[in-house]
Amino acid sequence: MTYSAAENRYESMPYRRVGRSGLKLPAISLGLWHNFGDDKPFEVQRAILRRAFDLGVTHFDLANNYGPPYGAAETNFGRHFKDDFRPYRDELIISSKAGYDMWPGPYGNFGSRKYLLASLDQSLARMGLDYVDIFYSHRPDPETPMEETMGALDQAVRSGKALYAGISSYTPEQTLEAARILKELGTPLLIHQPSYSMLNRWTENGSPNLYEALDQAGAGSIAFSPLAQGMLTDRYLKGVPSDSRAAQDKSLDEGMITEENLDRICGLNRIAEGRGQSLAQMAIAWILREQGKGSSVTSALVGASSVRQLEDSLSAISNLDFTDEELHAIDEFAVESDINLWKQK
Repeated sequence: MTYSAAENRYESMPYRRVGRSGLKLPAISLGLWHNFGDDKPFEVQRAILRRAFDLGVTHFDLANNYGPPYGAAETNFGRHFKDDFRPYRDELIISSKAGYDMWPGPYGNFGSRKYLLASLDQSLARMGLDYVDIFYSHRPDPETPMEETMGALDQAVRSGKALYAGISSYTPEQTLEAARILKELGTPLLIHQPSYSMLNRWTENGSPNLYEALDQAGAGSIAFSPLAQGMLTDRYLKGVPSDSRAAQDKSLDEGMITEENLDRICGLNRIAEGRGQSLAQMAIAWILREQGKGSSVTSALVGASSVRQLEDSLSAISNLDFTDEELHAIDEFAVESDINLWKQK
């Protein structure tokens, strides 16, 4: 059936300005890290994307190696874009990244100009796009000069193949350096995509911490894995289900489901119940809480394996406010749990 977007799609979703730019993102964005490869039925993918846009999700986030296999998420998204979303291109923010393993040999990984720009061309071809809205350096490269990596992002923007430049999993110090170089080149740093959740609070540490660094740079942030790879849901309240990510070793090590972490998850779940939210909804709302000047997240990036799961996550926007008492109670359980898979070694 021909898709026609819901006329009321902008009535409920709040949109937040990205740093000091002119761009706004939905409070909750949809990530295609999981569930959009060739292992997921195409019709299920289509239903999730359509429902997301109908509910005001204007931002779809991808990367070159999302799958399986590598590239499949972009290829499948390209088919959905052609079938359903091409008439709405100017209403969408589509992002992609390069920085992790993509193809064999010395030119298919990390942060060289060779890799980043070749990868961007491949991503555009897979998705059938003339440009992406945001192109990210997916991770810092310890061996490539920062000037080269940022120069590649600048070239991507100047070529018209990307509108904005972003980085992911950079430390506060690296973020400030990246922002300095990009500013000198004339392409401001738009956004940083860090992992962040109630059990993964590295972004709050240090002086400056990541959010203070981003405030200095005038950039925004979009938090990925706000549900701690599924730990902050009802999936693990009674142990490890056989069909869960942890049991199948899919981006969540079963060793992270410790008794201590389960106690924290159960404690957080009790607070969520008192708020009339699911644990997942509270976890997303907490990510989006007001933290004070220079410390607020622009958007929470969620995944979805079904329309029902998507709707549950998006319902978080109906209660984004926390009392001081709730935040104090959450802090008792929301502590660093050493689950950051993307921490630089």
